[in-house]
Amino acid sequence: MAMDSAVLDRDEAKGRLGYAVRRVPLDAPWHWLASGWRDLCAIPVMSLTYGAAFCAVGWLLYYCLNRQELGSLIAVFAGGFMLIAPLLAAGFYEMSRRLEQGQPVTFKAVWRACAAAAGRLGFFGIVLFFGYFAWVQLSFLLLSLFLDGSQVPEASQFLHDLMFTNAGLGLMFTSLILGGGLAGMVFTLSSVAAPLLLAKDVDTVSAMATSVRAVSRNPGPMLLWAAVIAGHMALGLATAFVGLVVIFPLLGHATWHAYRDLVKAD
Repeated sequence: MAMDSAVLDRDEAKGRLGYAVRRVPLDAPWHWLASGWRDLCAIPVMSLTYGAAFCAVGWLLYYCLNRQELGSLIAVFAGGFMLIAPLLAAGFYEMSRRLEQGQPVTFKAVWRACAAAAGRLGFFGIVLFFGYFAWVQLSFLLLSLFLDGSQVPEASQFLHDLMFTNAGLGLMFTSLILGGGLAGMVFTLSSVAAPLLLAKDVDTVSAMATSVRAVSRNPGPMLLWAAVIAGHMALGLATAFVGLVVIFPLLGHATWHAYRDLVKAD
């Protein structure tokens, strides 16, 4: 029976893009998160420095928007951050890879590894930034339709309208539905694609096909993993980006372990 199964797997793989994937138990995301936490604790200075950099970028973005009296748009741009986060977390994948292989983890080594994969990651980045652009355009369209304004409302007024008016509640509900659908598509294409592109010399289409296969073969665990990521990232953004100092490294390291658990890349 084992030989028959191996033959079936080999025949199944013929003509297939990317790598084969494993089935994992439903509670696998909690193990990935625990492994990510161990990596973070093993190299706290590098991990937290990287996380602090993204916190600083968030503050800078808010400052620039506020200077232009567009502070209420911070939620739009911050929400889109989750769509491109798989690419921006490439440094964490390399840190975890080096820890796994017992290699020294230095800023220089991580930078050189990411630079070596820049071509592959760059094409993947185009896909993610297209999703980011689609989210921003969709957000502006919904703002125009529901709030019926030619200009962006002030942050304090926008929050009041969002929470205490029918139009604001409609905007929030519609944004959650449409934004969730877009985020789901991006997650399906990117769940393991970025660490795979970093670790292996594979094209973007094959990496995304592998990611889609991982999600389709493990709908329960991957749905839980998506919820874990969304919940943690929402917490990081809700704390004025301060939570990202820890949360972004934690999820980045954990994503490497998700890739290692899901993809038969060796």
